[in-house]
Amino acid sequence: MDELTWAKLTEVYGRMQAEVIESYLKAEGIETELFQEAVGHLIYPTTIDGLAKIQIFVPKEALADARHLLERFNQDRSNDDQEASE
Repeated sequence: MDELTWAKLTEVYGRMQAEVIESYLKAEGIETELFQEAVGHLIYPTTIDGLAKIQIFVPKEALADARHLLERFNQDRSNDDQEASE
């Protein structure tokens, strides 16, 4: 039996958010794969019943690093939002 080589890092809602995270991780040297239900992506963009939910996968051996980078990414975004509201 083949061993799985990818692990789910996170789920987000919206293709744009997923692609921003994907770009960030790739810039840091971590491969990514995005998975989304076909109906939510191909027919029309929607957020009804989780159709816009996108799963982000990374290689298993990079999962710990990817989690750390995702935490840093989320903190940076939170800090930017906080500064913008001041």
